[in-house]
Amino acid sequence: MVKFGYKLMTEEHGPKALVDNAVRAEAAGFDFVSISDHFHPWLESQGHAPFAWSVLGGIAQATSRIGIATGLTCPIIRYHPAIVAQAAATIALMSDGRFTLAVGAGERLNEHVTGARWPSLPERHAMLAEAIDIFRALWQGGVQNWKGDYYVIDHAQLYDCPDAPIPVVVGVSGPHSVALAAEKGDGIMTTEPKAELVEGFRKSGKDGPRYAEALIAYAPSEKEGLELAHRQFRFSALGWAVNSELPAVQGFEAATKHVKPEDLADSAAAGPDPDRAAAFIRRYIEAGYDHVVLTCPGPDQAGFIDFFEKQLRPKLG
Repeated sequence: MVKFGYKLMTEEHGPKALVDNAVRAEAAGFDFVSISDHFHPWLESQGHAPFAWSVLGGIAQATSRIGIATGLTCPIIRYHPAIVAQAAATIALMSDGRFTLAVGAGERLNEHVTGARWPSLPERHAMLAEAIDIFRALWQGGVQNWKGDYYVIDHAQLYDCPDAPIPVVVGVSGPHSVALAAEKGDGIMTTEPKAELVEGFRKSGKDGPRYAEALIAYAPSEKEGLELAHRQFRFSALGWAVNSELPAVQGFEAATKHVKPEDLADSAAAGPDPDRAAAFIRRYIEAGYDHVVLTCPGPDQAGFIDFFEKQLRPKLG
């Protein structure tokens, strides 16, 4: 059975609004929420970047049923893996086991802020694999020591750990990250309806959750929806290879200067038509994804959530 999620864009909303939107999403019948974990927004027009883990604590207390996931946390540079392990364990307890930790290799936009070196992608993948091993070591309880290729933990013990294992989902975009997810993770997360990513993960013998984000630019007309997507989400036209490397919001503004609203027509369902949105979402389901995260840019989150509940969800079966 496919589960539908609501994307909490920390780049577009302040912390109180994010908690309010999560509460609305639960009431509207969304199965889970997925929150971005950024230090900066992508574009100046987005205008926000609260600390995701503080918001997660608020959501855990303000909701009672809905699943909660990151999407994605980079646990290798701006954070030490031991700190992410502690944060995840705390949110899992606060939410009574509703939490999933989704992690990825990160973007320079967020990770450069501490002044640390920005490693190559193969090195970041190796760091991520080691970080996941550290999570699992700490979550089993007791005093843990670790001296790896990238990290050290010295007599570290988490005193508040959930009884059930926390699912770890790994962000994927190609065969190397899929192989990492198959080796270390419980599931995958991506932003495109690529069947080959699901197939690669399943070939490993795993059949865990497969998350994908779908852009639904809800607006009074298709034209206004594309303009909204362009204003708030045009960075998506650059692709992950570019998005992971640009270091500043100003760089994204410059890089997207020539992106036009119509350039986003194939990568978003724009407008008020629930049939159009449902057909767009089915592309992800047909590609093998069983957790579809609906991302709606712009200020009218209450309108979008109402649209999902009353018009879109009934068309999704």
